[in-house]
Formats: sequence, structure tokens, C-alpha cells
Amino acid sequence: MSHKIVVGYDGSDSAKAALSFAADLTRAQGGSIVVAHVLEWSPYSFLTPTELEERHKRRREELERAEAAILAPAVEGLKESGLEIETALKYGGIAATLIHIAKDSGADQIVIGRNGEPGLTSRVFGSVAISLAQAAPVPVTIVP
Repeated sequence: MSHKIVVGYDGSDSAKAALSFAADLTRAQGGSIVVAHVLEWSPYSFLTPTELEERHKRRREELERAEAAILAPAVEGLKESGLEIETALKYGGIAATLIHIAKDSGADQIVIGRNGEPGLTSRVFGSVAISLAQAAPVPVTIVP
């Protein structure tokens, strides 16, 4: 049976651990990996058309930088593994966007690294891990 795993990846040590875990799992079970990076983005409806145009220009630049600095090195690191690797680079809320990527790609698992902030911030605002655990339509693995 072929599996597809979406890995939430931001280049951090915990994301690298999650990608390594997913690669090991994929080698053992077969399948493919979608390395997904989400840039948080919120629409500002109160901006002028000129400001919106400038913001969209910056958005394209951010996407190009994220592709070169985060996704390309991750894929390069897996090049010799022989695994089938795809990438996804999107704007949005991290948890909701990872869920969307998983649905669109037909993934049957999401893997993320544990990179939460301790204390009040995570209790007030929640975390990606908690949001995914509550809303994801597929199993979520949190790698320490």
C-alpha cells in the first residue's frame, strides 16, 4: 500500500526531525512525501489598490525566498534517498493550510515537529499541533 505524508517544514531543527521521521517511514512503508511550507498571510481589506499591489509584489518575493532557502535545501537533502518528493508552498494559517494541502494531495498522514512555545502564548493562542490534532482528516504525528 502506498502512503503519502505531508510534512510541515520550516527549516527548524524540529522540522528537520519530522522530515527525517517521515523519510524513514516512507522508506519502510513505500509512498511519497510532500514537503510543505506555509507562510502566514492575512488579507488586509483596508489597504489601497496601490498598497495591495506592493504587498502582492512582496508576497511573490517571499515565496521565491522560501522556495530557495527552505524547500530547495530540504529536497536536496533527500535527493539521494530515492524517495518520491513533492513540495507545497502556500500562504495562510499554518494548520488550516496543512490540512488543505493534505486533502488536495490525497495524503493519509501529516507529520510535524514539536516546536511549540511554552507558557502563556501557547495557552492563549493555541498551537499548530493542537489545531491539527483537532481538525485534520488524517492522522497527525508530532515528532519531538
